[in-house]
Amino acid sequence: MASEQSNLDQFYSSREKDFVELHDQVQTSVKLLDSLETFLSTFQKDLSAVSGQISELQDRSKDIDNRLKSRRRIEKPLSSLIADIAIPPSIATIILDTDVGEPWIDIIDDFERRLDTCKARARVKAARDVGEVAEGLRIVAASKTRAFFLALFQPIQKSVTTNMQVIQTSVILKYRPLFAFLQRQAPDVAHEVQRSYVSAARVYYETGFRRYARSLGWVKARSAQKFEPITSSEQKTASIDLERLAYGKIDGPSVTLAYMADDKTYTEPIEALLRSLLLVFMDNATAEYTFVKTFFPVQTSLPPLDLEHTLSPALSPTDNNSYAGSEFGGLRTPVPPSISAQLASLKEEQAATDAIWKQIFDPVLEYVQTFVRSALDPVPSIIPLLTMIRLIEDVAAEIENRACPAAVTFMFGIRMDLWPVFQKVMSENIDGVKKLAEGGGSSYFSRAVVLTESTVANLCNHYIVIFNSFVALTEQSDETMIFSNLLRLRQEIAKIIQRYVNQISDSIAKATAQSSMYETLLQGLSKGNLFAAHPKSQLELAYWSNLEEEARRKIISAQQAKQRR
Repeated sequence: MASEQSNLDQFYSSREKDFVELHDQVQTSVKLLDSLETFLSTFQKDLSAVSGQISELQDRSKDIDNRLKSRRRIEKPLSSLIADIAIPPSIATIILDTDVGEPWIDIIDDFERRLDTCKARARVKAARDVGEVAEGLRIVAASKTRAFFLALFQPIQKSVTTNMQVIQTSVILKYRPLFAFLQRQAPDVAHEVQRSYVSAARVYYETGFRRYARSLGWVKARSAQKFEPITSSEQKTASIDLERLAYGKIDGPSVTLAYMADDKTYTEPIEALLRSLLLVFMDNATAEYTFVKTFFPVQTSLPPLDLEHTLSPALSPTDNNSYAGSEFGGLRTPVPPSISAQLASLKEEQAATDAIWKQIFDPVLEYVQTFVRSALDPVPSIIPLLTMIRLIEDVAAEIENRACPAAVTFMFGIRMDLWPVFQKVMSENIDGVKKLAEGGGSSYFSRAVVLTESTVANLCNHYIVIFNSFVALTEQSDETMIFSNLLRLRQEIAKIIQRYVNQISDSIAKATAQSSMYETLLQGLSKGNLFAAHPKSQLELAYWSNLEEEARRKIISAQQAKQRR
């Protein structure tokens, strides 16, 4: 035991140094572990603090990101607003430093859009600030534009030699956007400009038509033609005057010019003079109406821009974040007006156009009416009278094609004034023939007359000319006013022929004379007649042909009866 103990002591003694070192190492490790524990505890605290800071940074990052998205959402609308309300220096320079001219046409709509945008965005301070500048520019633009238009109308009022249509189409219409600007932004100034034009144009047309109608009156006085009943006038031939009938159409001979009246030997029939006046009236009236309709209607809104310019990228239809109705504007889908509202608007616009046109043309309408009344004093013969009626109808149809309703109404009024005169003259002719057919004279106080062959032949020639002329002037075969009167006249002509042949005692001579008269009528109605294919001409030829055949049968019957004796 002692030896074992001694061995152990010796063993431990020999390793004492190792054990001490091991103990020191253990102590050192314990100290290190304590230090590490302290460090880890501190690190844990620091880590908790860092985690809190990271969480705070994340929250701040989210807030910044949201604010950035909000800024991006309003960036383009705000940019669009600034672009819409900002007035470029070039526009301001043109309005302030230059006279009205073609450069104004290019910038006036752009300026007005910016002006309207400033008014519509009045709640935005920037828009209010720019709006004050825009309002000043508006006043300057309205003032300069007013002076420009008033100066533009001066040549029209001062000289009738001014070519009105050239000024209208080449100059005035070109500046229509400037007048539209006045209508929307300075209505009082626009009304003043309109009144100035109406006054100038009224003087221009009044002076021109007064002089022209006076010249035509001089020509008319040189060859006054008055109505004579066919029973008291002579008709040597049965041919119609196609040259005079041509005055019943717009397309035909050239018009009488004012300077021609200075030639004291120059004459024209009354229907030619009326045609000249009405053609000049038609061209000027329709041209003026077209100009008034184009230039003066009020445009309540600016012309729309192209879609690609109207839609900004931030406000495209595919963007769900629309800012319609916001401070920064946006698109509002326009509600289309109803059909009734559109019709009411068109009627209102036409009424306004008619009113302006009538203000300009009132003196001209009076001169035309006066000339028409003078053309009926004395009343012309029946064929020139119908020629004038057809001319008026043709002019009215052409005016209607040119879309001038006010002038169409005026022309129909003149037409309605002429039809009673036509009916009166036609009735006088028929009554005169009727009195002869009944055995009386052409007047109420004349004695009974004996019909001669020349008298009957003269009446037949009159009838042929009247019938062929009426057919030439009448395209519609069912026009009651014309052909009912011709039917009445034909009946009286047939009675005249019957009364004439009844004066002959010999039956053969009687039937021969009757056949000869019918043959004369047939030849006159068919020979050289360019309108023989007309349905009424065919019926007329058939009527007289039947009578002529019946007369021939009477001749044969009378000859056979004489031979049997």
